[in-house]
Amino acid sequence: MLIIKKLIVTKGGNKLNLNLENKIAIITGGSDGIGKETARIMSEEGAKVSIFARNLENLEKTKSELESLTSKEIDIYSVDVRDQKSIKTAVDQVINKNKKIDILVNNAGTSSAHPIMDITDEIMSDDIGTKLYGAIYMIQAVVPSMKKNGNGSIVNITTPGGKASGAKTVPTSVSRAAGISLTKATANELSEFNIRVNTVCVGLFKSGQHRKRYEEIIKTDKNLTIDEFYNDLGKNVPLGNRVGEAEEAASLITYLSSSQASYISGTAINVDGGASPVV
Repeated sequence: MLIIKKLIVTKGGNKLNLNLENKIAIITGGSDGIGKETARIMSEEGAKVSIFARNLENLEKTKSELESLTSKEIDIYSVDVRDQKSIKTAVDQVINKNKKIDILVNNAGTSSAHPIMDITDEIMSDDIGTKLYGAIYMIQAVVPSMKKNGNGSIVNITTPGGKASGAKTVPTSVSRAAGISLTKATANELSEFNIRVNTVCVGLFKSGQHRKRYEEIIKTDKNLTIDEFYNDLGKNVPLGNRVGEAEEAASLITYLSSSQASYISGTAINVDGGASPVV
């Protein structure tokens, strides 16, 4: 617990001193939320960051904002992680520019939770395609460079729901469980190359997805403030009865990507304010 408190930073705060200078990082789903904050913190720590996401307009906005905050160059690539060919092209471009890849954060994906009887082939394939196949394709694309380096760090973003699934949470709980299993399997396989693989199981955090929900609600409840919305959303979270800030997850992701976490691999760490019923 003391470690996590030490890691938490706020925008414009002090560096974590994680020695990421000259490290080359790719973050998928990096144009908003946890991915965006991870890009900011890694950049401030000295890493050269490339962000992958689908929406070019959002990418360009994020690039401008992060470069203003960090005074560091951020590279952006419009990539659909469900498309293996698109991934390979973008990863090759990152390698051609930077000569290597040290860090991968598989963050692409949003929540998709439905009753089992409402599940369609389209719902299932889209979720699995983004969260599971996307992670697999990204790992396959970066591992040759990491093997050549003699080291690397991969962090898969999943959720505690992948460990303890609630009702009406398919397909997200299924794809996240698969992501946790993928983490352990690849950690064991890649350990001989000094490539570490971990997963951060994120709980309830402020995000673009929640902002969209709020915008829908205020169409009929115009008096509801965003603070009231988040207060209600986080009332059942044991630690502080609040929704998490994106940088609280991003700081841990950055730590796991650094050499200070050199003996941590194959693990799944909850960052959820104690909400998960399992460790």
